[in-house]
Amino acid sequence: MKRILKVCGMRDSENIRQVAALGIDWIGLIFWPKSPRYVNMIPTLVGTMPDRTSLSPVTAQHSPQRVGVFVDPMAQDVITHVVNFQLDLVQMHGHETPTLIRNLRRTLDDIRPVKFIKAISVSSRDDIAAYHDYEDCVDYFLFDTKCKTVGGSGEQFDWSVLDAYDGTKPFLLSGGIGPYDTERVRNFHHPKCIGIDLNSRFETEPGLKDITKLKQFLEQL
Repeated sequence: MKRILKVCGMRDSENIRQVAALGIDWIGLIFWPKSPRYVNMIPTLVGTMPDRTSLSPVTAQHSPQRVGVFVDPMAQDVITHVVNFQLDLVQMHGHETPTLIRNLRRTLDDIRPVKFIKAISVSSRDDIAAYHDYEDCVDYFLFDTKCKTVGGSGEQFDWSVLDAYDGTKPFLLSGGIGPYDTERVRNFHHPKCIGIDLNSRFETEPGLKDITKLKQFLEQL
């Protein structure tokens, strides 16, 4: 299976085009106002990545999917962003309840169906157990470093604790993966790990990715 490559925290239109050209699978847009990578309703950004429904099957296959990242949002806020930004996936990165996610899925299935990701903050094996509450309402998990901020800290956690994950849903590995971690990523094995999430350690400033570093990392990987 091809590994999914997600680059999160994007907010500059030209930078998004450059990252997409590298063959990235998922582009993450953060809709949490307290984040330094917060995306406002910028018209030029909406048109940065074309809606795959208007593309040929071949072109659509190589167009990155859009992930909207939310932290404890109001349901209507998620729905509005899914429609306006033509999102393909919704990532919940706060303390959202399973009930909220189930209700959102039912509503969006009639508007614009999306897949759901639940981020789990990790510092020890005990933290992994939080996935049990969400396994029946999300499509993917994302395991990130537990920290004072909400993601994007650049800090890593001990990936060996993920041996404790015995769920059925696939997950992405996140948490401070940087340009010199290719060997570490290659040596990590878990039957449910389907990809990696890259963010702050590839930035020249919050929300702006270093294309050269990303390209070299992907080539080495």
